[in-house]
Amino acid sequence: MGIFSDEILAIFVPIVVYWVYSAMYMALGHSMDKYRLHSRSEEDSKNLVSKSEVIKGVLLQQLVQAAVAAVVFTFSLAMVVLDGWQYAWHRYMHLNRFLYRHIHSWHHRLVVPYAFGSQYNHPVEGLLLDTLGGALAFVVSGMSPRASIFFFSLCTVKGVDDHCGLWLPGNVFHLCFWNNTAYHDVHHQLRGNRFNFSQPFFITWDKLFGTHMPYVVEKRAGGVPTAHSRHCKSNIPFVWKLSSGKLP
Repeated sequence: MGIFSDEILAIFVPIVVYWVYSAMYMALGHSMDKYRLHSRSEEDSKNLVSKSEVIKGVLLQQLVQAAVAAVVFTFSLAMVVLDGWQYAWHRYMHLNRFLYRHIHSWHHRLVVPYAFGSQYNHPVEGLLLDTLGGALAFVVSGMSPRASIFFFSLCTVKGVDDHCGLWLPGNVFHLCFWNNTAYHDVHHQLRGNRFNFSQPFFITWDKLFGTHMPYVVEKRAGGVPTAHSRHCKSNIPFVWKLSSGKLP
């Protein structure tokens, strides 16, 4: 049993148990007919599907469940690894004056982020945080090259969404993650750039190490004049602010 990880066993042992236990009942044959709730003739006549079709249907369901469980476990592990790596380097680049001034400050030239600014980084930062962090997540999680296509695409989409500058209703990332567009926007502001380092998925590390800045997103009353025309108002309905009114 030692050749299989607990995670693999958790996926496949229930499937094996299902068929072994079911087979025990089927092996009883006619010896237990007096305890049946329905006769064998009713089993054959009233059921709308054959036993062979049931076997195929159950195996298909179990295959899908096993595949989903494997992907969820692999992706979850990769997310945790990538988040930990990026939090450590991201925070260190803010603490180290040389690294911040010469490398990470590139990204913070975007005080008001937008979508394609997500990967506007110094090449060294891209190598350290994204390339090496992604490689570590890939190796530790044990994902396949095919699975990595979907995982790194998810990371890319999540990063773009975090920088898009839009608080869109029904955004699935806002519903699934506390680390979202507004959360990262706080970090890009001068008042919040020593907080909310966690990226791209969870806020766990900020919570653990005291760098989490609480905030609320409120509907903006009216609009503000745009730089393009004195006669129109910008359609910016939301604004975030500190929930406590002061730095944590």
